[in-house]
Amino acid sequence: MENKKLADYCINSLREAGIDKAEFYLTTSKKYELNTAGDELSLMRTTFDTNVNITAIKNGKKGVISLNKTDEESLKDAIDNVIEISNDSEEDAANDISPMQPVKSFSRGECEPDLDKMYIRLKNYLTEIKTSYPKISLMESYLDFTHRCDYYANSNGVELSSAKGNYSFQTMFSSKDGERSSSFNYTSFSADDIDRELLDCASIKLLIQQSVEQLCTKPLEGKFIGDVVIAPDCLEAMIEMYLGVYLRDMALISGTSALKDKIGRKVTSEKLTLHSNPVSDEISSGYFITPDGFEAKNMTIIDKGILETFMLSLYGANKTSGDRALNPGGAYVVDQGDKSLDEILKSIKKGILVVRFSGGNPSRSGDFSGVAKNSYYIEDGEIKYPVSETMISGNLYEMFNNITDISKERIDYGRAILPWIAASGVTISGK
Repeated sequence: MENKKLADYCINSLREAGIDKAEFYLTTSKKYELNTAGDELSLMRTTFDTNVNITAIKNGKKGVISLNKTDEESLKDAIDNVIEISNDSEEDAANDISPMQPVKSFSRGECEPDLDKMYIRLKNYLTEIKTSYPKISLMESYLDFTHRCDYYANSNGVELSSAKGNYSFQTMFSSKDGERSSSFNYTSFSADDIDRELLDCASIKLLIQQSVEQLCTKPLEGKFIGDVVIAPDCLEAMIEMYLGVYLRDMALISGTSALKDKIGRKVTSEKLTLHSNPVSDEISSGYFITPDGFEAKNMTIIDKGILETFMLSLYGANKTSGDRALNPGGAYVVDQGDKSLDEILKSIKKGILVVRFSGGNPSRSGDFSGVAKNSYYIEDGEIKYPVSETMISGNLYEMFNNITDISKERIDYGRAILPWIAASGVTISGK
């Protein structure tokens, strides 16, 4: 059955069974993938994926079920099961589906990849690494093109669809020289096309060069309060931690967020402006439909330090009597600053350049701790040496308020556009 017929069948069946509200979300994708093992091409394959989510709400009781088949028998079983799940769930008046909206379709990118170019780009990447960076040990890399179609419909008459095609590249590596080896590192990017060589995209070349430098690390001595310069590859995770602790459903519903009453007020350094732009032309791997059944729109989360919006879903908005966010996040764009990275580094008295961070979830208050990996010690405005694994800890609210500089330079990952950010008052612990 075509998408609309599938949705109508499920929604009408649920209505006939006495369900008050129903929704149907179908995602289908076709992926062309080239894989490597080490520095050799190892696999070329095409995969097809289907995922269906069906939601049923009756008297505030919500059931959700997922399946990867769309034949009538599988859908019938899923409908019976989701009704049972709904009947057994707890009543919650905040459970709801999106209201009536205009029917809309969205599209971006190509439907099919340039397979010859994919092969050439990946082969060139392997060759260039082998010749220009002989100490680099590639662990795994893969280049793919995915064409994805989304279709959302609900019993309020909402019908949203999108079709999107883009390329994605991921690579993982370390360096080896005799018995010495560096910590592994990795990165990725998305793009509408692959007209550029892979090594020249995003932060790949920079991280490759740093990996070779990190063959000779030194332990950092002692413990001190200093500055951190957070690299773009690390910044995305820090942003997600901040949003999770302070601005998303769980923190606001539970009342643990320190920012629960801060809309329109200063919550970070005035140097920070943060957007989530899933439908921007500059974001390749964005999206057009939210998981709760709305047309996704770009939004500014923090404007020169002022909190503009919470990241509430429809459920979170109903639960807190707040405003639903225009999108669920991702596709982050941080406005560039007024200093070069070199100028920022020269202003650091004592601290570290954090390239990768490995740590657990922060506490409800925003306290965090973890290991700075693939990172560098800075003293008197100079990068002195790469450090062996060093602990950093602090509080997210304080760190984002203590931002001292944001770089002019930004890295475009296709999924995000991020600068280097410097912040003071972080505890740095060596041996």
